[in-house]
Amino acid sequence: MSAQTSPSSPDENISLEQYQRLMRRYERLMEISRQLNSMLDLGALLKRILEAAIELTETEQASILLIDPSTGELRFEASSNLTRAEMEAIPVPMTGSLAGWVFTKGEPVLVSDVRSDSRWFPRVEKTTKLITRNLLAVPMNLQNKPIGVVEAINKRDDRSWTEDDVNTLTALANQAATAIQNARLFQQSDFIAEMVHELRSPLAALKASTALLLRPTLPATMREEIVYTLQEETERLSALTTDFLDLARLESGRSRLQTEIFDLYELVEECVEFVQPRAAERGIQIEIRGLHGQAHADRDKIKQVLLNLLTNAIKYNLEHGAITCTLDRSEDEEGCLPICLVASVRDTGHGLSEEDQKRVFDKFFRAAATANSVGGTGLGLSIAKRIIEAHGGEMWLESALGVGTTFYFSLPALDENISIRYDRPGKIAPPI
Repeated sequence: MSAQTSPSSPDENISLEQYQRLMRRYERLMEISRQLNSMLDLGALLKRILEAAIELTETEQASILLIDPSTGELRFEASSNLTRAEMEAIPVPMTGSLAGWVFTKGEPVLVSDVRSDSRWFPRVEKTTKLITRNLLAVPMNLQNKPIGVVEAINKRDDRSWTEDDVNTLTALANQAATAIQNARLFQQSDFIAEMVHELRSPLAALKASTALLLRPTLPATMREEIVYTLQEETERLSALTTDFLDLARLESGRSRLQTEIFDLYELVEECVEFVQPRAAERGIQIEIRGLHGQAHADRDKIKQVLLNLLTNAIKYNLEHGAITCTLDRSEDEEGCLPICLVASVRDTGHGLSEEDQKRVFDKFFRAAATANSVGGTGLGLSIAKRIIEAHGGEMWLESALGVGTTFYFSLPALDENISIRYDRPGKIAPPI
């Protein structure tokens, strides 16, 4: 083990109280290990690993870094002190970082003063308000091969680290590596089964259509209809495969955010302009209200979310209906919670039943009342929700039958990134 200062070794004449505390810690480690092995939701699993690392090492914060096979860089996969956008924006180099040293050498490292260690990577601290004083980092090994690093940061009350801290975190990290691998394999097998099931319908339609086209006695009018069917099913198949790939990347963590600062109001205007011709065909009027807020996010992915919500609002709206896009901010009254930008898209369509509202973000879900009359893959909202959650935000909805539906999403923002400059509510892109 590399260490700037050696951890204190247990006294040979360990006291009964110390022994009992040690046994409680190991019993707790075994209990947590059983919990991890039964968890198949990757997001919940990573959160539980962080909680366990903080509890067992009695530290203030913890982080999990995993190797990105496409770039060979370590990336934050979960952290108790970083937002999702911050984690995505900070790749950790193999050289010039403590985590990189641990991953490369395959050994734990304990540093009592990070600023005096040449391997310290200060960029994380510059991004957050957390001051790192000391840390313990251990490799995550799967079948003797490293897949990442677990860090425990800042021992509470600046107490001394012990050899037991190293052993405990090492044991937890190895159990976590196995649990992460199991969760990934479960997600892949589950997703592949769903994908194959959904691909059967368009493939069956294509097979039947081509068989009919081979008949020499087929009337010209029917031949033309079958060609249109082929075109529709091919487009549906293309949309399905594109959505499958998007969702697979999001669920596996391979989709990385390219964050930048941009005006969310201006992005909404851009998206409204793009969908306006489709809205005009149905006589639907779109209005934008609210503030200009500077979002720190992946602009292209947030644009994908907005276009999905706007397209749905048009498809599921009534003829000559209305769509209202609103931009606001939210914070608790005491100002203790982070300020968030909140965007919403409201339509005047059929609305959703309470049962449909519970399932609307599920993969492949389509409301029975409109499934036959409105096209789609049933993946758009699931993808949109995962994009927002990848930014550390939330997505939710409100709906009533016969009234319409409003979809909301939030994005974390800082005070200095929000300009309280309200535009007068005005009609945008009136129907032609």
